[in-house]
Amino acid sequence: MLGPQCCENPPVLNPLSGSGHVEKLAGLDVYVSGSPDSNKCVLLVSDIYGYEAPNLRALADKVAASGFYVVVPDYFYGDPYDPSHQDRSVPVWIKDHGPDKGFEDTKPVLEAIKNKGITAIGAAGMCWGGKVVVELSKEELIQAAVLLHPTYVTVDDIKDVKVPIAILGAEDDFLTPPALVKQFEEILASKPEVSSYVKIFPNVSHGWTTRYDINDPEAVKAAEEAHKEMLDWFVTYVK
Repeated sequence: MLGPQCCENPPVLNPLSGSGHVEKLAGLDVYVSGSPDSNKCVLLVSDIYGYEAPNLRALADKVAASGFYVVVPDYFYGDPYDPSHQDRSVPVWIKDHGPDKGFEDTKPVLEAIKNKGITAIGAAGMCWGGKVVVELSKEELIQAAVLLHPTYVTVDDIKDVKVPIAILGAEDDFLTPPALVKQFEEILASKPEVSSYVKIFPNVSHGWTTRYDINDPEAVKAAEEAHKEMLDWFVTYVK
């Protein structure tokens, strides 16, 4: 389910943000950053605010600086959630933009990435994107997964994960609370064939890794700690 925390701290979308560029890939607009000559890719799957969020693009650029080709698709076809449209609530908006559709849209994107000569792909999903990424990991369509304060992810989803996965949760999260994250951890601990890492970050809330205030040093520090954990996971397992 989605709730009020999914909508907190909405970003000011900026199609010109980031040092990368936008191109078409498998019919979707995608923000890309990093060298196209890299054989390693990281796919970033956004929250409901989409791929023009400046903090998300800054994260893409940061991952690209470590040698990855980074792809951030516009899963919402120019229609990210807009909290100013009060007549179109999240439950109404999500009918047009469910994560199941995002999962299906990702398959041709992955094929297009592979056609560029890329041989290893990792994926990270934030909030809405967490469900997309866990579905990719269940079908082994990627080499490694990271879920950051995911939404919709269930215990049964985690039981079916087949690739190395890191789950970064928030202490203050009504959507995927620490108790549920602990259940995820217990399930993964019972699957020694799947490398896993689970951490609950203290003093942060749902969305902290991308919807932080860049003028708040503590918020920036907490987000950067999560970014480092995510990047370390990909450096280890996407190669």
